[in-house]
Amino acid sequence: MIRLSQAVIVEGKYDKITLENIIDATIIATNGFAIFKDTEKRELIRLLAQKHGIVVITDSDSAGAVIRSHLKQICHEGSIINVYVPQLIGKEKRKNKSSKEGFLGVEGMSQQTLIDALARSGITGSDIVTKSVRKITKTDMYALGLSGRENSAQKRQNLALYLNLPTNMSGNAFLDCINAIFEYDEFFKAVELWQQEEGKR
Repeated sequence: MIRLSQAVIVEGKYDKITLENIIDATIIATNGFAIFKDTEKRELIRLLAQKHGIVVITDSDSAGAVIRSHLKQICHEGSIINVYVPQLIGKEKRKNKSSKEGFLGVEGMSQQTLIDALARSGITGSDIVTKSVRKITKTDMYALGLSGRENSAQKRQNLALYLNLPTNMSGNAFLDCINAIFEYDEFFKAVELWQQEEGKR
């Protein structure tokens, strides 16, 4: 597993599943062109690019190029590493037919092909995971009243506002966001300070 401090941006959920086998990082799917209208996700990606940087891995077709260009526009103040996969003719096993341009997508690439593509962009095995990093979990969110409780959505919104994060995120999106930005102890310290501020009101 290659650990990255940057968030990794891909096109679809199957790309995400494939990369989760080789990369230890927050991986966010744009859901294809849906990113153009998803204000919340665009703001989250922009924030992640500014905080720790992002790694963009899209398919090698024209649609992937369009999405890559759009991400560059919305993250112009952040750090972006572009990873380019080779143009290989083929189709993914789950699909009945190949894509419009006939190229294999990220989800269909072998692990070695993806590792080689990462290496060409300067992301190598030197970032191999040597110890597990404690993640903030759904259980933590529940314990803090930020998920699965009465007024959880409002509490998440208030905390996001305090932390200068996008508001109105779903519980899962909020969890992805805070794990990409905060260390475990750092997040709980921030929550403690927020609760103290809330208590003064």
